This record gives sequence, C-alpha cells and structure tokens, in this order.
Amino acid sequence: MRIYIYAVVLLFSIVFGNAQTPFETSPPANPNAIRIIHSDFIDKNQNEIPGAIVFTGNVQVQHNGVLINCNKAYHYTDEDYIKAFGNVQLNQGDTIVMNSRYAEYDGKTLQAFATGNVNLRSPDSNLTTDTIHFNRKSQEAYYTSWGTIINKENTLKSKSGRYYLNNKKYSFKTAVTVVNPKVTIKTNNLDFYDNSGHAYVYGPSTITSQDNVINTTKAFYDTKNDVGKLLDKSNIVYNNRKVEGDIINYDRKKNFAKATNNVKITDTINNMIATGHYAEVYRNIGGTKRDSMFITKKALIKTLVEKDTMYLHGKKILVTGPIEDRTTRAFDNVRFFKKDMSGKCDSIHANNKTQLTKLIGKPVIWNADNQMTGDEIHLVGNNKTEKLDSLKILNNAFLVQKDTLGEDNYNQVKGQFLYGKFRENKLYEVDLIKNTEKIYFMYNDADEMVGIDKGVSSSINMQLEDNKILELTSFKQILSDTYPDKDFPKNARRLRGFVWRIEEKITSLDNIFPDEEKAIDEKIKAETKKKDKEEKKPMDVMKETTDYGKSDKKEPSKKAKVKSKK
Repeated sequence: MRIYIYAVVLLFSIVFGNAQTPFETSPPANPNAIRIIHSDFIDKNQNEIPGAIVFTGNVQVQHNGVLINCNKAYHYTDEDYIKAFGNVQLNQGDTIVMNSRYAEYDGKTLQAFATGNVNLRSPDSNLTTDTIHFNRKSQEAYYTSWGTIINKENTLKSKSGRYYLNNKKYSFKTAVTVVNPKVTIKTNNLDFYDNSGHAYVYGPSTITSQDNVINTTKAFYDTKNDVGKLLDKSNIVYNNRKVEGDIINYDRKKNFAKATNNVKITDTINNMIATGHYAEVYRNIGGTKRDSMFITKKALIKTLVEKDTMYLHGKKILVTGPIEDRTTRAFDNVRFFKKDMSGKCDSIHANNKTQLTKLIGKPVIWNADNQMTGDEIHLVGNNKTEKLDSLKILNNAFLVQKDTLGEDNYNQVKGQFLYGKFRENKLYEVDLIKNTEKIYFMYNDADEMVGIDKGVSSSINMQLEDNKILELTSFKQILSDTYPDKDFPKNARRLRGFVWRIEEKITSLDNIFPDEEKAIDEKIKAETKKKDKEEKKPMDVMKETTDYGKSDKKEPSKKAKVKSKK
C-alpha cells in the first residue's frame, strides 16, 4: 500500500512538474545571463509557454546590478529574456526604481519595457506614464504616451519624452507643460535638467508668470533662479508693456529685462513705441518704486499725440517713473519730428504729468516756416486736449521767419525771453521781453514791398495766423525806422546772432537719425547674417518702408500791421 501511494505521488510530480517552496536556482553556466534567485513555484511544462520556464509567487530576478520582483515570470533561457507579470518592480542600485503591472527585460541587449501604471523614480524625480522603454546600456528611458514628472519644484507633463539618467536630463516632445509655483512653461520641445532646474525650449513656446507672459521660439530658463535668455525675436508681455528683441536676458526676481538687436518696446497706456538695438527695462511690480526703460543704438520713441505721431531720437533715451508721472529724458544729438513741428537740441527732459518738455543745449524748433532758438526752450502741453498750450524760450530768444516773397529776406525778432501761445498746435501769439530787436519786411495788398522795419524796444508782441505774422507791435523805449528796400544794405538785414538752420530741419523719419546712427542697422544685419550662417539656420529679414516725410508747400505771406506803442 505504501509503495502504491509513493508511485502515485511520483507520477503526479512527473506529469505536473516540480514545485518548491521556496524555489532557488543554481547559478547559470553563463555568469552574465539572467538569474532567477527566488520563486515559490516553478513550471517547466513547455506545452503551455513554449521555450519558457514559468515562475510563480514572490519571483526575484537578478541581472548585472538589476533586481526584478514580480508575481509571475516567464524566463526564456535560450533568448536570455524575461516577461514579468503583476506588481513588477525593477531596481537598478540606488538610482532607479520602476513599478508597473507588466514588464519585459532582455539580458542580451539590456533593454526593458514596462506598461500599466508605470512609475519610474530617481532620487530627484518621479515619472508616471502608461508605457515606458528603458535602455540600460545608454541609461535612457523614453515614453510615447502621456507622462507626468514631479520633482521638488516642478511638475512636467508631455505626450512623449526621454530621460537621460547619466545627465539627469529630460527631453520632451509634443504638448509639454512645466508648472512650478512661479512660472508655467508650454512648448512642444523642451530639454530639462533635474539637478539645475534648467529648461531649454525650442519652437513656439510660452512662459507665464503672475507678472508677465514670455513668447519665444528658442530660449533658456533657470526655474530655480528665475532667470532666462530668449532668442530668435522673442517677447515679454506685461500688463501694459511689451518688450521684443532678437536676444532678451530676463530676471524675474529683479523684474528686469535686457534686450539686444531689433528691440521694440510697446507701452499701450502711454501710446508709445520705443525702438533701438539695445534696451534695459525695469518693471514697477509689488509696490517697488523702480520703473524705467533705457534704450540706445538708434534709439527712437514714437508717441501718438492727437492722431499724430511724435518721433523722438537721442543717442540715449531714458524713461522713468510710474504711468501717471513718467519722465522721458533723451541725450546727445536729440532730434524730434511731427508733421507740424520738429527740432534739435543736446538733451530733452519731458514729464507727462506736468506736460512740460525742456529742450536743453543749443535748442532749435521749426514750426512751419518759423525757426526758434535760445539757450533753453520749454514746451507746455495740455493734458486734457493732448495739444500744445504754450512755449517759453529762456535767454537769447531768437525767432526767424522766411519771407516767402523776398528772395533772401528773413523776418527776425529777438530778446532775452520769448513766450508763445498755441491754438490747435499753431502759434497764434508771441511776446518777446527785454532788449528786443526786430527786422520786418512789409508788403501792401499787391504784394509789393513798402519798407523794411528795423528797431529796438523793451518788448514785442506778435499776432500770427497759420504761423504767419499778421501784426507786430513794439512797446516802451522804442527806437525804430522804416527803410525803403533800395536804401537798406544787404549786410544790415541780419540781426546779430542770426543763423538760418533750415538745412538741419527734420522733415521725415529718415533724417531724424544722424549718419553714424543709420550705420548701426547695417552693422546689426551683418552680425546677424554671420551668426545665422555659422548656425546654418535660414532667417527671414522683414523690411518695412514707410514714407513719413512730406514737402513743405509755401503759402503767400499775409500782410502784417506794424505798430509802436510808447
């Protein structure tokens, strides 16, 4: 009877395979082959899984520094291949832990594949996705289904991505989003480094924070230190300001941006556009007092004033202060132009709250056919109408008006101070005070010259219409004579200090720039072309041409009455 029972047990063990609890295999003949180091059960039945040994229960697999745990495994010994099922965990030393529902591992190629709630963890980050491939030779893992990576400061999501373990670098493709407490990055192509928090984006991308939005096609951003470098005509958009440039260096903590080459700054509140090839911008955020813009290298500010555009150029332009009390300063060979007025000086100081603009250092203003000069000129605007209100010339005031009928005749008045009033941006009244002088050419209704009035007095008042003198009146201590044209020498027809600077008049946007500033454009184009050639990247150069200049059409002068009041 005992012999019979023993025979039955032996028969079952032959038919159904051997089972051990626990089961441990002896080392394989090839020391580099996959090794099963533990299993609760083993089934060598080749009919169910041809070419594979089936291990079940607390399976542990070892191979060259990798340990795999699972509920069940198929071991293909000839191929040196493992298929793992249920609660799969792959450990690579202390660098990688990967969990999934199913995994495959090739001992010859060192390739791993996992699917089903995959979770890949390193000391610095945690990746979850549906399917992942892992190459132990190159130490690279990649996925082509949606994945989410979380590290200490960032959450990254993308449709596909690759992780380089040695460099701790992620390379993401398609619908990438990086979120941290400070910024959100959206792009289709991103390289991200775990240790440094450095992000490199390529293609159309946005970097959004509470204070601004960055639009770029090529950029570097340090998510830890909140600094970045934007390339390829990127821009930063604030609530009311947009900064554009070929290269922009950005510091979010300092609210600072530095832009280089083809810079454009748009201020929607003040209807202002600034352009140049170098700019620095500080933003007034969070109650800080610092709010400024500095621009140079062919600097130009365009401001919309009463449906007309004022153009201002200086070698250096600085705009400071909050929106409601903003000051604009321009330095070195300053020039400005609008359709009814232009001028030059060494420097300009303008404030939008007081509407006071100071022209300092050899200033000259051309208003139609009038030329005004002095030691310092003040223009006062009206905040409500956004039009010119008045004019002051302090010390050595000199007004010259070309006589449109005489070949080389100029109406001239001068004094220590000049005060003018504007109506619809045109001078309609002028007062000259202290030590005034005049030379004025008088005509009758038939446009025939009736005399030349020359004299001195304490003050002069002029009434104008359409920028032409209608009436000129001298006051106090008057010493004046009227001379026939033939009796008045040519060399006496100029007051001391007379200089007619009409050849310097700014008549269009093109001649608002001196020659040395115009050359900057060509230099920038050459540098950009050389850089693009070195990088072997094509570049489309946008060229905009606009004719801002109009010829000055001369109108016949209106007859003026000359009066003297003692």
